[in-house]
Amino acid sequence: MTNAVILKNVTKAFGETIAVRSFNLSIPEGALYGLIGPNGAGKTTLIRMILSILFPDQGELNVLGHSSALEAKERIGYLPEERGLYKKMRVGDFLVYMARLKGMDPPDLKSQVSHWLQRMGLPGTERKRCEELSKGMQQKIQFITAVIHRPDLLILDEPFGGLDPVNQRVMRELILEEHRRGVTILFSTHVMAHAEQLCDHIVMLHLGDKVLDQALSEIRQTNDPRHILFEPLDPSANMDQLRSIPGVREITSNGVGWEITLASDSSASSVIPLVVRAVVPAQIQIRRPSLEDVFISIVAGTEVQSEENAKLRASLRDGGEILEARR
Repeated sequence: MTNAVILKNVTKAFGETIAVRSFNLSIPEGALYGLIGPNGAGKTTLIRMILSILFPDQGELNVLGHSSALEAKERIGYLPEERGLYKKMRVGDFLVYMARLKGMDPPDLKSQVSHWLQRMGLPGTERKRCEELSKGMQQKIQFITAVIHRPDLLILDEPFGGLDPVNQRVMRELILEEHRRGVTILFSTHVMAHAEQLCDHIVMLHLGDKVLDQALSEIRQTNDPRHILFEPLDPSANMDQLRSIPGVREITSNGVGWEITLASDSSASSVIPLVVRAVVPAQIQIRRPSLEDVFISIVAGTEVQSEENAKLRASLRDGGEILEARR
């Protein structure tokens, strides 16, 4: 399989701070890769090197068969984390201008712009100035600029920023539509739940280092479930007796029921029968580790929930509603 993006031993430093260290990565054509990690992990620096906005201090890159993305810029779509609209331009004129920069100049370009605005739920905004739009609307306009020229490589840096849950779902469906079209997609986010619901392959960064590069299906297979969700048949049942069960490390209420955390040397298959024998369940199920759990396990360990771990977990969430699971 041909690779759309190849990085070999890429390093980038800013003064004494190493933003990306000896980074290797191969993204096959047509893949949907998630680039994840907390803010400051090096994700945006890596993306800017792929796009030849920044150049590595050492190492080699190949993008769509070229040593520089500038040689294939008309085949690449990019949605940056920072909004880059020309505030005084009218929306329709801005989108036409950006499409032409990407080599588009068909006679029906204005009708294509209108079509995309309809799809994004922004009909009638052609004559508005970009500065008149809300943050969410501006994000949708930037997404149009990234895809209107039908790129072969699409790079999205925090694409859900500024969007409410409804518009997050709209954006998600459009991203998956581009993927079905055969586009190679690199999706960068610090909100790991978003990547988990969208991507086929996950690349994790922490402090400039790659700590994981694996298919999502393999991550799920290789990380044993360490949590059991339990709802007692009798809401007034004494749950303290579960704490003495061998293999149970911790029991916490989650508002609906209880979450049982297993010790490192135990398994769900051995603990569940003992739990059921102790307290009759209305519902019991295994909770597989999330990408957030996997990340914390890799960089900080799971046995002790330190203050640093809590801060890391907070940095991997945006506090908003999570997208519905990928179908």
